[in-house]
Amino acid sequence: MSRDAAIEAENLVKKFGDKAAVDDVSFSVPTGTVLGLLGPNGAGKTTTVRMMATLTKPTSGTGRVAGHDIITDPRQVRRNMGLTGQAATVDELLTGRENLRLIGSLYGLSSDYIKRATDDLLERFSLSDSGNKIAKTYSGGMRRRLDLAVSLIATPPVLFLDEPTTGLDPRSRLELWDVLRELVNDGTTLLLTTQYLEEADQLADNIVVIDRGKVIAEGTPLQLKDQSGAASLVLTVSHADDLPLAEKMLRAHVAEVHVDPGARQLTASAEGLQHMTRIAGLFADSEIELDDIGLKRPSLDDVFLHLTGHRAEDTTEPTDETRMTEEVPA
Repeated sequence: MSRDAAIEAENLVKKFGDKAAVDDVSFSVPTGTVLGLLGPNGAGKTTTVRMMATLTKPTSGTGRVAGHDIITDPRQVRRNMGLTGQAATVDELLTGRENLRLIGSLYGLSSDYIKRATDDLLERFSLSDSGNKIAKTYSGGMRRRLDLAVSLIATPPVLFLDEPTTGLDPRSRLELWDVLRELVNDGTTLLLTTQYLEEADQLADNIVVIDRGKVIAEGTPLQLKDQSGAASLVLTVSHADDLPLAEKMLRAHVAEVHVDPGARQLTASAEGLQHMTRIAGLFADSEIELDDIGLKRPSLDDVFLHLTGHRAEDTTEPTDETRMTEEVPA
């Protein structure tokens, strides 16, 4: 295991019958960083997380969490990790505070520590005012925050998050993103699975793209965007009447220009920031007024479409959850 890797998967394979749900997946997550495991339903994300969290045994391959092997030392792996699944798993008949104290006691933590940690976590996740309310009265966002708080009661250095914001409204999703950033700033290592491309773009230091059980790409968000095509230069003219002349000027310097009359925009391939600066200078010396000029990089959605031929939400494969019904838990 790499000295600075908190999570490492090595040639993981998981088969259900003759079907490989995960097929030779490897990755490494340095301490205090976020790895985004990106792919559609059925890609193998949840199965990968379940193997790394020792909830199911790999058909072959192995992995390490905080230096402990998932095959030979599963108990130590569990002591050093927290897990938040796709659905909140809090006890709805208990209060938020009681949920935290229950899990703390199951970890064998001291009562004094549990009391302090419970108060701290309720405060950290903006649940102090609701800590004594029954969890079934919580909103979806509150339940997800409580679920995440519960997974942190034993202060694990590694946290697995399996689509943690699924079903949340945009505001709750943004709030949870802020919490996750704070965790990373404090040194926690995160493995985050998601179908939300924007989520991976916002949170992940590195991304591994999985499709049909195989790793098909990996790199930083910027590296993956660069692989899918060049950035585009987008100009918005102030007056629609100037579009023809602006197009003519632009075509003198680039091979292909797309015109959107309704948006008063011209889009062309760009060679980088210096190219954009040169074009901006040309228009500054002309009589054409621009509302805006900038570089638009491919989105992660563009990356996924480029890599797989379909968008992240499209899948004809059975989901990981369907596959898990075929399995006897380890």
